[in-house]
This record gives sequence, C-alpha cells and structure tokens, in this order.
Amino acid sequence: MSRVQVVRPAGAGHETLYVLLVSLLILAVAGGIVALRGEDPDEVRIEAHQLDARRDLNAAEQGVYADLRVALEEIQLRREEDPAPVEVTTLAEEGFPPFTRDASSASHGEHQWQRLGEQAYLGMSQASDVAGSFLLLLPGSHDGVADVWLQRKADARVPAELTRDALIAAGWQQIAVQYDAGVTRQHRH
Repeated sequence: MSRVQVVRPAGAGHETLYVLLVSLLILAVAGGIVALRGEDPDEVRIEAHQLDARRDLNAAEQGVYADLRVALEEIQLRREEDPAPVEVTTLAEEGFPPFTRDASSASHGEHQWQRLGEQAYLGMSQASDVAGSFLLLLPGSHDGVADVWLQRKADARVPAELTRDALIAAGWQQIAVQYDAGVTRQHRH
C-alpha cells in the first residue's frame, strides 16, 4: 500500500513580507547615514584670482588643461635626465598634445605655443571664444608643482615677470584643482 502525503506550500506572503521589511530597513539605515554625513560647505575656498578646473573651465579649456598635465609629466621626466628645457617643436614632433597641430588642437582654440625662458610655456589662443590662452609655469625642481594660468581675453599679454602678483595684475587666473568633493558634485551657491 502506498501512502501519498500532500505538502502544501507555506505561501509566499510571509516571505515577501520579510524581504520587504529587510529592504525598508536597509533603505532607512542608508538614508540615515547619508543625512548624518551630509556635505559640509566647501572647506577649501577658491581665491578671487583662481578658477576651479572642474567647474569654471569650458570643455575645450578642460581638454587643453588635461593635455598640459600629461605633457608636464613628460617634461618633468626629461628634466630629471637633462635640466635643459624641452623645446615646443620637440614636444610637437613627438605628438604631445596640446603642442601638436591636429584636429584636437583646432577644436580647442588653435593655440600657438612657445617656450618662455627656462620655466614657462605659453599657448596663445587663436580662437579666444573657444578657449583662453594658457601659461604653464614649471616648478623650480623636477618634483615640484607646476602652475597653470588662463587668460580669456583675445589680447592676452604676458607680464615681464612671471610672478603671481604680476600675472594677477595682467588679468591671468590660476587654475586650481579642489579635491574636497566628488567630481559630480556641484556647489553653485
């Protein structure tokens, strides 16, 4: 004699309720953490003569700025081997943007690059409505921090002395990078 036992399902109602309660608990905890860890106002303030690299530059200027940071690494590596400054033509021949003349340079303001003395590279914009002119000031040592300055006027002039005060007086603005907030966060107050 065979015996058949029928086992009925317990029902999905209780399991669904438990999953829903756990999900709500997770959301409540996450919401509480976000509320408690709310973002403080900008702790690092940008000075009047500075521009934030993420928020204050247009797309073309951000492209030139990023290219300058990459080229700076190459220039610094070469300075470790030979302290003589790298010529703009050498950087252009070796394909380092923004010194090369290609489609990218055309869409980023067609800058005319030149070396100024031992410590600076100047890129005068040929289309100031697209991007301003750039000035890259090399640090005194190969492991120092370089400064990048921007002038958006079509008739940009470089002062005789490449000091902070002289550049500010001539209307140049220093490009600063802040790491106090995520890249996607905007603080427009």
